[in-house]
Amino acid sequence: MHDNARRQHLAEVEIPVMAWLVRSADLNPIEHLWDELKKKVSARNAPPTSLRELQTTIKEEWDSILQEFIKKNSTMKHRMKAVIQARGVNTSY
Repeated sequence: MHDNARRQHLAEVEIPVMAWLVRSADLNPIEHLWDELKKKVSARNAPPTSLRELQTTIKEEWDSILQEFIKKNSTMKHRMKAVIQARGVNTSY
């Protein structure tokens, strides 16, 4: 994976890349946690104005994510089943 790096640049600097489906499902459970954290930080009345404030806000919001949310969004069995049923097309994950 090369997270938004341009293929042309990768070829120019001779970095080999794996063939990857353009619309492959992102099954990594941490992505749902990052999304939840981003929503919680963005929902704050006053956005952080310094790096120190941002760090504190992120830690507070991370700690506030309920274990139920984590358990619900981290099961690979359900993710894989959904991808198989959708024949590799988009799923709710």
